Amino acid sequence: MKKSLLALALMGAFSSAAFAQSSVVIYGTLDAGITKTTNSANTAILEGGRDNSKLGFRGQEDLGNGLKALFHLEIRYEVDTGNIERSTRPLFQGQSRVGLQGGFGTIRLGRALTALQETTTQFDPWSGMPNVAGFQTDMMVAGYRAAVPGSGSDPLGVSSTSGNRFANALWYNSPVVEGFQLNLNVGSKENNGLTSAIVGRGTAAAPQYPVGARAEAYPYSISATYMAPGNTPQYAVYVGSERNSTEVKWHSVGAYFRPMPALKLMATYGKQDLSHIRAINDTMKAWVLGANYTVGTGLIRAGYGQRDTDGEIKTKELSVGYEHNISPRTYIYLDLSQKKVPVATAPASMDMNQNHYALGIHHNF
Repeated sequence: MKKSLLALALMGAFSSAAFAQSSVVIYGTLDAGITKTTNSANTAILEGGRDNSKLGFRGQEDLGNGLKALFHLEIRYEVDTGNIERSTRPLFQGQSRVGLQGGFGTIRLGRALTALQETTTQFDPWSGMPNVAGFQTDMMVAGYRAAVPGSGSDPLGVSSTSGNRFANALWYNSPVVEGFQLNLNVGSKENNGLTSAIVGRGTAAAPQYPVGARAEAYPYSISATYMAPGNTPQYAVYVGSERNSTEVKWHSVGAYFRPMPALKLMATYGKQDLSHIRAINDTMKAWVLGANYTVGTGLIRAGYGQRDTDGEIKTKELSVGYEHNISPRTYIYLDLSQKKVPVATAPASMDMNQNHYALGIHHNF
């Protein structure tokens, strides 16, 4: 009898371990549109109009005692050709992370948006979508762009990867306590394959970061947020700081407020310190004001922002957009934007207008 009870107990233990609750979700986005941007290489073609097209897999396994294992993989692709995004980017360009979640918070390892840049998408009138009409790429991150070598989040990584992610990194998200949360991630000094030198404060003969260089300091990104209680918080604020692998520093603050359920008002400010890689003109500042307004089955997006770089004329952007939901998972959209940008081959006092138009369809599955 005792042997039978012991056998049943062992079978129960192994059974509960083998059939622990788990779930896997397959999701994605397809976004295609007709776009045109004047005074640029972008002409009217069928392509991703306002958002990245993606295919993702995420899941969790219940390990018991409040502990869960998590994973998240996200492929980005070009819907008009079926190619991996820009053909040369990683297969899991969006993110690839695995980790654990429990009463201590969430710990993950891999590659994804930095902690601060993941936070700021909630305070952007285009929700962080990296399109020409939006503000995340060129304004909110205050100059993290290819035109400034060494200023992206992972400038020592493989060429053409996005400038707002860390690879070979660790993330920590604290539990939310009375509306407060801390988000932190740290990257390694490892170089993923730098193929061209970053001159920085050196010279062409003695670049600061030669081919194959390693980071001189650990990259990090941190943000602290407070959100009012409720499923749709009436207001929220954040503050954060980031340092990339070439020791460029970015500091940012922002807030949003909902004076009524249909209206969300947003404001952000960022400052970037490039003194480690630039001898002069080493400061960038940017601010953005935005609004989202829900009307019936549609959403109006609007924003205005400026970026001020030492030694350059200001970049100014005014954008409006409208999306009309034709189902819970599909909407059509129209984006219009005008941007004043410095002329690269002209004196610092000259700029030009870039008008952007986009008409497209966005589908989630």
